[in-house]
Amino acid sequence: MKRLKLFIPLGIFVGLAVLLYLGLSRNPDDLPSALIGKSLPAFALPSLDDPTRVVTDKDLLGQAYILNVWASWCTNCKIELPFLGKLAAQGIKIVGINYKDPAEDAKALLADVRSPYQINIADKDGKLGIDLGVYGAPESFIVDAQGVIREKIVGEITEDNWRGKIAQYFYDR
Repeated sequence: MKRLKLFIPLGIFVGLAVLLYLGLSRNPDDLPSALIGKSLPAFALPSLDDPTRVVTDKDLLGQAYILNVWASWCTNCKIELPFLGKLAAQGIKIVGINYKDPAEDAKALLADVRSPYQINIADKDGKLGIDLGVYGAPESFIVDAQGVIREKIVGEITEDNWRGKIAQYFYDR
């Protein structure tokens, strides 16, 4: 009985050590999405540029695109804007979701830089972000021409993750 009492704390310690090791060895940017391989959630939201125009998920079909969740209050969103501009200049379609952001602030930011967004959706209350499982901005989704989500990128899009993870969806393999 005494031996058993000695092994219980040791077993608990080893179990916790294994869990800690597994947790620390994971990449915090790899946040899984249950939406990979599924259609973009249905939505009907106003355009940031023209609030009288309603944009729906059906309006985005026909061409693969980057769906970029951004906000004017997000520092990393501002950092990623020039790279997104380079991609847009190469013909990559980029759709923005302005997330929980006053329209005036978002428009002021985009007035200072050349907007990379072909379409910019105003998600003022964050409902579309919630439906997409967004943790925060910036986050991006790669959506194919049929409206199916193929990839999720947490954090800004950079040259490295563009070449390693994203570009394959836009160029012939």
